[in-house]
Amino acid sequence: MTHLFWHSSPGARALLLAAALLLNGAQAALADESFDRQLLDIQNRWAEANYRADGRTQKQAFDALLEDARAFESAHPDRAEARVWHGIVASSYAGVKGPFGALALAKEARAALEAAEGLDPSVLDGSVYTSLGALYYKVPGGMIGFGDRDKARDYLQKALEANPAGMDPNYFYAEFMFEQDEYDAAREALLRARNAPPRPARPLADQGRRIEVDALLEKVNAKLGREG
Repeated sequence: MTHLFWHSSPGARALLLAAALLLNGAQAALADESFDRQLLDIQNRWAEANYRADGRTQKQAFDALLEDARAFESAHPDRAEARVWHGIVASSYAGVKGPFGALALAKEARAALEAAEGLDPSVLDGSVYTSLGALYYKVPGGMIGFGDRDKARDYLQKALEANPAGMDPNYFYAEFMFEQDEYDAAREALLRARNAPPRPARPLADQGRRIEVDALLEKVNAKLGREG
C-alpha cells in the first residue's frame, strides 16, 4: 500500500496532505475546547469554594480543587492559564488554611504565578500581575514570609495597565491602597470595579467580588466622610 501513495499523482498527494492538515486542525480545536472546559470548571469551583463554602467544608473544597489544579497544570505545562489558576487556587487556600501550612501554599502559589509570568505575562488580561500583587501584600514580610509592599504596588499597577476596566485588578489595587491609607485612590479604583464589564461565564465570581467591592467602598467612604 505504501507504493500506491508514492506513485500517485501530485493532485492525489495534495488532497491527502490537505486532509491530514484538516484532521490535525480538528484535533487541535478539540484539544483547545477540552482545555477551556477544564479551565472554566476550575474557575467556577474556585468561586463556589471561595464565596459559598465556609469552615471545614471550605477547606475540603479547596484541598480537592488544589489537587485538580496541580494535575491540570502538569497536563498542560506550556499553558500559562493553567499555571495562573494553580497559583490562584493555592493562594486562596492559603488564606483559609490557617497558620499551619499557609506559607507553604503561598510559596507554591508564587512559584506557579512566576512560571506563568515567564510563559505569558499578558495571559487572562494580566491576571498574573493581579495575583502576584495580591500575594505580595497579603503575605507577611520580614523574617516570617516574603511579603513586599513595593513589589505588590508594582505588580498591581501593571495589572491595571493590562486591564484598566477589570473588576479584579481594580478591587485588589483598592484593597492595597486602603491598607496604605490612600483612601482617594482606593475609592477611584472601587468605582471602576463597580462599573466593570460582567463575565457571563463566571456569574458567581462576579457576584461575590461585587459584594466585596461594595463592602470595601463602605469602609473607604467612612474614612473619607462620604456617602455612596
